[in-house]
Amino acid sequence: MLNVFTLVNGRLVQQEIASAEALAGLRPVWVDLEAPTPEEKGWLRGRFGVTLPDDIIDDDLEESARFYEEDNGELHLRTDFLVESTDESKPAQNVRVAFILHNNVLFSVHHADVPVFRLLRMRARRIPALIEDAKDVLLKLYDADAEY
Repeated sequence: MLNVFTLVNGRLVQQEIASAEALAGLRPVWVDLEAPTPEEKGWLRGRFGVTLPDDIIDDDLEESARFYEEDNGELHLRTDFLVESTDESKPAQNVRVAFILHNNVLFSVHHADVPVFRLLRMRARRIPALIEDAKDVLLKLYDADAEY
């Protein structure tokens, strides 16, 4: 699923994208991909020039792969978010999220729902000027995760 977030009057506005054409006129601050398809990755490569590797959220990571900067200035971060289970018999689990900050757009990739993301989206819709740019989205996600 591909969700694009733009700023309108200081508030985060979400649009679910179903085609490459729907991306054409948008100037997002955040592009969130949950279990992205190769087709969706291709749309992003064509529209924004960002490449999302197939192993972007692999489980086996060395420390050096969790944070790095590419020669083109892209910032890459990988973080685990703790998600509580709704079933009391199952333990909480970590959901790995990969972030790429590319040309003032934050791209997030994950395979499962992350409640912290919903919390930030709700706050950013209700509170004007909470988010001003892509870096704010990233910092507010980490802030909400610490609070959560």
